[in-house]
Amino acid sequence: MNKKRLSFAIALLTLLITYAQKPIKSSSSEIYESVQKLNFLGSVLYVAAHPDDENTRLIAYMSNHLKARTAYLSLTRGDGGQNLIGSDIRELLGVLRTQELLAARRVDGGEQLFTRANDFGYSKHPDETFEIWDKDMVLSDVVLAIRTFQPDIIINRFDHRSPGTTHGHHTGSAMLSVEAFELANDKTAFPEQLDRTTAWQPKRLFFNTSHWFYGGQDKFDAADKSDMISFDIGTFYPLKGMSNNEVAAIARSQHLCQGFGNLTQRGTQKEYVEFLKGDPLKDNDNIFEGIDTTWNRIKGGQAIGEILYAVEKDFNFKNPSEHIPQLVKTYQLLQKVDNEHWKNQKSKELIHIIEMCAGLYLEASAETNWATPSEAVKINIEVLNRSDIPMRLLSFETSEKLNVSKNIDLKNNIKYNFEEVLNIKENQQPTTPYWLNKKGSLGMYHVDNKDLIGLPETPRAYEVKFNLLINNVPVSISKEVVQRYSEPDKGELYRPFEIIPEASASITEKVIIFNSDSKRNIQVIVKAGHDNLKGSVEIEHPEGWQVFPKSQPVSIIHKGEEQSFNFTITPPKNGNEGYISPVVFVGNQAYNKELIEIDYSHIPKQTVILPNETKVVRLDIQKKGKHIAYIQGAGDVVPESLEQIGYEVQFLTPAEISAESLSHFDAVVVGIRAYNTLDDLQFKQQTLFDFVAQGGNMIVQYNTSHRLKVDNIAPYKLTLSRDRVTDENAKVRFLSPKHPVLNYPNKITQKDFEGWTQERGLYFPNGWGKEFTPILEIHDKKESDKKGSLLVAKYGKGYYIYTGLSFFREFPSGVSGAYRLFANMLSLGKEDLNQTEK
Repeated sequence: MNKKRLSFAIALLTLLITYAQKPIKSSSSEIYESVQKLNFLGSVLYVAAHPDDENTRLIAYMSNHLKARTAYLSLTRGDGGQNLIGSDIRELLGVLRTQELLAARRVDGGEQLFTRANDFGYSKHPDETFEIWDKDMVLSDVVLAIRTFQPDIIINRFDHRSPGTTHGHHTGSAMLSVEAFELANDKTAFPEQLDRTTAWQPKRLFFNTSHWFYGGQDKFDAADKSDMISFDIGTFYPLKGMSNNEVAAIARSQHLCQGFGNLTQRGTQKEYVEFLKGDPLKDNDNIFEGIDTTWNRIKGGQAIGEILYAVEKDFNFKNPSEHIPQLVKTYQLLQKVDNEHWKNQKSKELIHIIEMCAGLYLEASAETNWATPSEAVKINIEVLNRSDIPMRLLSFETSEKLNVSKNIDLKNNIKYNFEEVLNIKENQQPTTPYWLNKKGSLGMYHVDNKDLIGLPETPRAYEVKFNLLINNVPVSISKEVVQRYSEPDKGELYRPFEIIPEASASITEKVIIFNSDSKRNIQVIVKAGHDNLKGSVEIEHPEGWQVFPKSQPVSIIHKGEEQSFNFTITPPKNGNEGYISPVVFVGNQAYNKELIEIDYSHIPKQTVILPNETKVVRLDIQKKGKHIAYIQGAGDVVPESLEQIGYEVQFLTPAEISAESLSHFDAVVVGIRAYNTLDDLQFKQQTLFDFVAQGGNMIVQYNTSHRLKVDNIAPYKLTLSRDRVTDENAKVRFLSPKHPVLNYPNKITQKDFEGWTQERGLYFPNGWGKEFTPILEIHDKKESDKKGSLLVAKYGKGYYIYTGLSFFREFPSGVSGAYRLFANMLSLGKEDLNQTEK
């Protein structure tokens, strides 16, 4: 693409004022704040590694107090973390956390950017991080973000000078930012980017320091702060009725899957940034010192500023539409300036302000929330001008081929509705997160379309562009096609309009364990993307496995309807594993992907199209006992996994825990972080310990010492730490090779620790009573031995077991050894049971 065409494309995109869900309806005070931001020509880029790393207090302050255009560059999407509100993990967790970041930015006023780095899990050192990430590729993405966003100021969340003291991703993000600070202005660095952006040199680079990085408040108070700027981020905003730290707390509370919902804060509060690079500061009071943030910054901007500063000074809160003639005049002047970056950005802001001042309501609502290629969908178009400003709807465009001429004067508060048909392209790709379109590596997403790199989400495929004359000035405003609907118990709702395949198929279980060579019925669910779907469904399978029948006919009458098909799978006689995948054939098309919907109340509903693979594992596993009680913690698939190997699992809430209820079980398993998330569990500890004393087994999976709800997590001394082993291939040494947990009823060998994913384990205890027997020793490279991953203690007639091993990650990946070891843990002390459950 040549630069002239590129500039036109960018200019067009910046005029598209779109929202994924319910439209924003702004008050006069919000319009006024937008005018204030319009009159500030300065920008800040905040850089860190993960969702939740960002300092929302500082982002909110830069955006709402200084009025700077502010963005957060998160190097990853947080795929490697845990989910406290649901079962979505890995790629789906990354989609959820992406949307939580966008929700946070809608609150604190920032924008959101990403790189292609994949959050592969905890990393202890940036050297390890850069072995897994493609360092040059991530660095190029950071440079691209700087060149595209053109920040005057960059603020790093973490210290680039202290590798090994925190998460390797954290330090790595700062190291890349420091390196990119000057590379962004070097035309020999990543020159291929200069076809779609320009070189840029930020003015200054800072580190957002605090007492945490100094090891305590006393040390920080005594530190030399001559190179630091401080901000009182508790400033009060009368137009919002809230202080900055209240805004920031609400923004941070959007990270619900990480349990960051918290109380708002008020009052004076200091934030500090340390100068690292760029033009030195003279008085340490103004982070934008020496940077012209007025309209004089750009050639031709003085005339624009004279008009817009007057609008800000004399803003009419009762009738903001009074300013539209001035606003459209400045819009015309802005189109003549040479600075493409500020022209594009401020044109977008101006049009949005004009839209708000006029009370202009533009909507394109589809009759359904999703459609398939070649389908025709009815859309209702609504246009409403709620001002006396002369306004004419010239036309609207619903697709590349349809331009509907109207030439209608939009009278004050008179609603106009039009019904049109949206024809979906035959080759239209499904709506799905662009970074998941192709399989990436452990450390990187694969993105073919370079224009998408850095965007928070995939641009919507369909929109309606409204061509208007506002006070005799031509203006075009585009709106994404959405679906507006209502539910009796919720009222008016909005959801995105998605494109899906005409057929999708899924197997609910992502891992199926065969504990013998017996046949097993597998259910395949086929979903129709349109009416009258006809075809067939088969299951692709690895060699040595048998599937019956080979094919089944599919005939589904209604769009969105699902149909179930039963297949019989026969595994090999000996140990074997592989993947099966359902495939739907419609005409000459084959569909082997699953349609997944991520639906939480605090984010827009997400549609994800992913390859549907189910791991099948034939293993020989012995076990004792059968009935398991499970206390759900932060969410995992351990219960379903135990059912796969023949256990009967029943969920128990803390309120249901009693001596009587526990008497029916052979063992109790406590889910991950249950002691961090269940307040009432503290009142049931003695009851659980009594269950163990009577001969039961109690397995407690990892918790964190932070926000622990109980004083004594075990019947004996047990101290939790932050010890972890992030290398999933780290050597495992058996400290107690003759202990029953390694020998009965399954003989555990080194082979059982092959194929583990993401990590060995996390948050191991580092102190315990003499009653505990440490079973394993594991450590990462260049680190001391970690012996707390699996601790077993006899208590009365039963066993208390604490483990930080990451069973919650290994079970969904079908790691055979993890199943065998867990069965041994459940079987401890059960040698005298008559039955052996296979």
